[in-house]
Amino acid sequence: MASHKLDRLLRPKSIAVFGGLQAIEVIRQSQKMGFTGEIWPVHPKHDEILGLKVYRSVADLPGSPDAAFVGVNRFVTLDIVRQLRDAGAGVAVCYASGFLEAGADDADGARLQDELVEAAGDMPIIGPNCYGLINYCDGALLWPDQHGGRRLAADERGVAIITQSSNIAINMTMQNRGLPIAHVMTAGNQAQTGLPDMAIALLEDDRVTALGLHIEAFQSAPKFEALAKRARELGKPIVAMKVGRSAQARAATVSHTASLAGSDAASDAFLKRLGIARVNSIASFLETLKFLHVHGPLDGNTLCSMSCSGGEASVMADSAEGRSVEFPALTPEHRARVKATLGPLVAVANPLDYHTFIWNNEPALTETFTAMVSGGFALSCLVLDFPRKDRCSDVDWWSTVRGFESALKTNRAKGAIVASLSENIPEEYMAGLMESGIAPLCGITEAFDAAEAAAFIGRAWKLAASAPVAAPGSSNAYEPASPDEADAKALLRRLELPVPEGRRCQTADEAVLIANGLGYPVALKALGIAHKSEHNAVRLNLKGSDEVRSAANDLAGLGTGLYVERMVTGAVAELIVGIVDDPQFGPVMTLGTGGVLVELLQDTATLLLPSSREDIEAALRSLRMFPLLDGYRGRKPADLDAAIDAIAAIATFAVKNAGRIAELDINPLLVCGKGDGAWIADALLVTKGELN
Repeated sequence: MASHKLDRLLRPKSIAVFGGLQAIEVIRQSQKMGFTGEIWPVHPKHDEILGLKVYRSVADLPGSPDAAFVGVNRFVTLDIVRQLRDAGAGVAVCYASGFLEAGADDADGARLQDELVEAAGDMPIIGPNCYGLINYCDGALLWPDQHGGRRLAADERGVAIITQSSNIAINMTMQNRGLPIAHVMTAGNQAQTGLPDMAIALLEDDRVTALGLHIEAFQSAPKFEALAKRARELGKPIVAMKVGRSAQARAATVSHTASLAGSDAASDAFLKRLGIARVNSIASFLETLKFLHVHGPLDGNTLCSMSCSGGEASVMADSAEGRSVEFPALTPEHRARVKATLGPLVAVANPLDYHTFIWNNEPALTETFTAMVSGGFALSCLVLDFPRKDRCSDVDWWSTVRGFESALKTNRAKGAIVASLSENIPEEYMAGLMESGIAPLCGITEAFDAAEAAAFIGRAWKLAASAPVAAPGSSNAYEPASPDEADAKALLRRLELPVPEGRRCQTADEAVLIANGLGYPVALKALGIAHKSEHNAVRLNLKGSDEVRSAANDLAGLGTGLYVERMVTGAVAELIVGIVDDPQFGPVMTLGTGGVLVELLQDTATLLLPSSREDIEAALRSLRMFPLLDGYRGRKPADLDAAIDAIAAIATFAVKNAGRIAELDINPLLVCGKGDGAWIADALLVTKGELN
């Protein structure tokens, strides 16, 4: 195991505990869990706590503690942390609140947090405003409350969990899903030690198999990139539950792109870029961790399912709809192998309803399961709900389990028993199933979430790691500026982006002269208006001087001038290509279905930059409108290569000007038929400084 600055916290031989009621609970929980190291209570008045000698101060301790729980008020916390640092202590958990999290409610909070970091120096601290750590491997709990977990056996491994909520952490320990947990850690304010630092330390522990992160915010993109890199090196997958999807605060914005992107879309893109799977519920979070603990990432996205009920088979099939994992149809040869093990009244398909004809016939079940699993699926599922033990017998169920286990071993396959209801696999069965190489998954939806997550990680790990995200630009004193469409397009044209030829003017006579020079048809627009279609400020497909003159007179006085542009014809599809400046991730690109209905359709994909041509093409192919680009129902295919070229050039421009582009909204990017290019028909730009 590699050395890490938190090693003494994760494998402590001595714990110092400071404070009153919370400190006593830390001692009680560690004793209850069977911690065999030294526990040193520190209190100014007590002589004994729970049978342990009490010390008056850090100076009185018999040695330098590996870990310390500091459960005193915020002002005393500073003094104790400073003394622990001077004494060479390993790590301190700071329980007190009233630091930076107090915000505007307490003017002292931010100052005290800075002073806490200064007092700690090079000694790592966890928190403040945090519960600390539950170490189920060693029985060391720097944790001032009850919990529901169990200590792991000496040779047992488990998952690690980090949350930014102490209550969620407690709730997770109360699970009865059989998930073996090695460590639970809360992050608190992350004043000095960030969540990625904690995560890397946990991954370095050879007793940890997988990592779960409950994330409220990303503090440092580079540190999360380092975490993802180390996870891949160690072969330990990560699943995240990132909160903030629906409660996303949206500032008033000018462009369509800003309203579509938002920081949650960027967070989602960031996690995908890192190869960290994302789930959206606590139940799926725990089931995914359990799956990763047993099997790790999946090598593909194909599934098979077996059940003795057509209803269950149908539910499994329906639950896979719209997901990235699938039930492929059986080949004729495979179907024949399965059919040979069953009676004539059984229709063989995937998912398979093997009926009850062979129920409790272990040899027959084994033969059928072995034939079905032989198809080389990434995951084989057996749908099996155990009956209530208080009212029923489950003796007959075990022949099915043994048959499935034998089938998996024969085919060297990964398998899961899926209970349709989470309560229908007794907790006491979980460990035995996992020892047999079977992932016991509670709930069909949660099982599919887990399989999708594992398949995503497996796919991501087969690809080269993505380049670091473009660094966010430094803040500057520039006031936002909004060049009009003519100036924005002139800039993009100088970058050799595909912009139709056009010129600005003021009068109808000038507009006619420009149109005659460009050739018809042309488009005429009023300048200085953000969303022209909403203000009836654009006229398209003008085919002669009379039409241009009439349109120019209609638009006169509507904006700051007129813009005449060569009309793009033969468009197959309209795209939106947008950039927003994210304070965490730098320039964020949104691709999607463009045009006037862009916000209504919400058909978009988000990319962090830089992104490769392959990334851009994959994003386009993920859109619901992609069939239009691909030649929908016999229509001419779009010039996909030209569209990707244009998008890649826009991305390069955004990376080069990171921090200086507040918003860029190209809507639409008109994609013409194959060989006819892709053209920037409208561009809205908001800058924060001089552009390169």
